[in-house]
Amino acid sequence: MSDLIELADRYVAVWNEPDPDARSAAVAGLWAVGGRHILQPPQEVVRVAADLGLSTTFEAQGHGELTERVRLAYEEFVAPGLYAFRRRDDVRRLRDLVKFTWEMVAADGAVAGVGTEVLVLDAEGRIVADYQFIES
Repeated sequence: MSDLIELADRYVAVWNEPDPDARSAAVAGLWAVGGRHILQPPQEVVRVAADLGLSTTFEAQGHGELTERVRLAYEEFVAPGLYAFRRRDDVRRLRDLVKFTWEMVAADGAVAGVGTEVLVLDAEGRIVADYQFIES
């Protein structure tokens, strides 16, 4: 179980990491070379896309795209001092799947958002697919 907690903590930490080199190294350590991050888009995006007859899938694949995805989230939410991400205490594993919930917390401690991660791991314990669901 401690390995699972450590994986989830490393995952959450990468989104809070201020140093670009450390962030890039953390991405390379967490995700497999061809690993993917698939984000469930916010509901307002889904509605607009549906009105246009389009589907929505937000996906980053490979260390370069993953590093960019994490950088953009860091710059939008964490760098301005608005929020930080933290793990909830619900990490679970079923074979090669790991599931846990995280919170985006405002500087005053209020929970501003919640998401769920479902990670598919390879034999070395690296992420091959990361499904992110924004709950609120």
